[in-house]
Amino acid sequence: MSPKDSTAATRTALLDAARVEFAAKGVAGARVDTIAERAGVNKERIYGHFGNKEKLFDAVIVTALDELAEAVAMPGKDAGDYVGRLFDYYRDHPDLVRLLMWEALHYRGQELLPGQEYRVEKCGRKTASLADGMGRAPSPEVARTLMTLVGMAIWPTAMPQFGRIFLGEDAAGDHEAMRESLVNLVRSALD
Repeated sequence: MSPKDSTAATRTALLDAARVEFAAKGVAGARVDTIAERAGVNKERIYGHFGNKEKLFDAVIVTALDELAEAVAMPGKDAGDYVGRLFDYYRDHPDLVRLLMWEALHYRGQELLPGQEYRVEKCGRKTASLADGMGRAPSPEVARTLMTLVGMAIWPTAMPQFGRIFLGEDAAGDHEAMRESLVNLVRSALD
């Protein structure tokens, strides 16, 4: 393995190990020693590749969001289908949901997130896609609609206890029924 390949492999191993640790414990609770051990490297590799634990967390978030963007296409003309695909992704990747919740807690009260400009640009493209699909110009109102759609898709995974409370144990586990309900609601609201 070339040194470049080895460096990339170490970086990937660290990101994978950190994703597990951060999803479980957040930034404050995650242990650098545990991440390094899980990645099979010396903990100095974390500092060499990322600088510190917080920057590693930020890199994990960016990587996870890039994976989401790659897996779930833009909203386009069918916002209901978009919500369904997001719902599926969040259900299949609950670690992303937990990471985003930890991020919200960790950076609460801060004006800007690390790398926020990059995320603003990506969300702007999604807003433009939804606006185009709705036959409208991008606007704060369309952006609020997109934010609501994302919230609807993530909520069942973020707060599964509400599903059990509202629907009961048996119905809460019926992901297809929940997905269908979300898709139909969005289509009826936006058509």
